[in-house]
Amino acid sequence: MTTPSDPPSEGKAPRRRPQQQRKQVLLRLDPLVYEALARWANDELRSANAQIEFLLRRALAEAGRLPGEAGPLPRRGRPPAQPPGTQPPGTQPPAQPPGDTPPGPTPPQ
Repeated sequence: MTTPSDPPSEGKAPRRRPQQQRKQVLLRLDPLVYEALARWANDELRSANAQIEFLLRRALAEAGRLPGEAGPLPRRGRPPAQPPGTQPPGTQPPAQPPGDTPPGPTPPQ
C-alpha cells in the first residue's frame, strides 16, 4: 500500500527490512478473548504476544500462505549453557605458546 508521501518505486525492488527488526502491531481484542489467549499462552510457557504469533504462523502455514522467507520464531529464554570443557560453535580453544608443553609424562628422547 502506498501513501502520497511514498516515493515512486520506478521499477526498483522493494527494500527488505533487517531480519532482527520486528513489526509492531496494535491489536484490539475482546477482553474475554485476550484472557483466554493469555491463559493458553501461560499453559505453554509463552507470552501472549508469542502465542499470537505462533497461532498466526500456524494458520498461515495450514492455509499455504506462510512466506518462505519468513524467519523462524525467535527462541525463547536464555541460550543453552555450554557443558564444561566444550567450546561454543565457531570458536577454537586457546593455543599454547611455542615451547610450552602440557603437564604430564615427558616423552622419551
